Amino acid sequence: MAKQAGKDKANGATIALNKRARHEYHLEERFEAGAALQGWELKAIRAGRANIGESYAVVLHGEIFLVGAQITPLISTSSHVVPESRRSRKLLLHRREIDQLIGKVERDGYTLVPTALYWKGNKVKAEIALAKGKQKHDKRDTERERDWNREKQRVLRRHNKDA
Repeated sequence: MAKQAGKDKANGATIALNKRARHEYHLEERFEAGAALQGWELKAIRAGRANIGESYAVVLHGEIFLVGAQITPLISTSSHVVPESRRSRKLLLHRREIDQLIGKVERDGYTLVPTALYWKGNKVKAEIALAKGKQKHDKRDTERERDWNREKQRVLRRHNKDA
């Protein structure tokens, strides 16, 4: 049974998704970043206690941090560790990627939004996207397009079933 869990991690199993990001933002470009985590956080992530729904990434002193991601500590966390579930976590990127992101955020008004946390090998990776906020009418257009595609699929299925 332990072997099966290892296979899931090796295949890039998703830990947490930020589904609201696609609804709230136009996602332009995606980057893969490592996450600097503590031991208790890894154990909690393996237990499925991560949530990035209300998180965002911010640039501080030439580095990028994940803010607002919640990793709820396990009850069995050791007594000498004081776990903080919503602490800022450093994201690990190459210097040229950080410089590119800083330029886009500061000059062009983009936002850094985490879209997913996932396993890559035995490491936790965060996918962050350069994003521009959607206006209300953009959200309605996206919803209308999604409903139309769903209806189109229903019609095609019904047509193929009859034929």
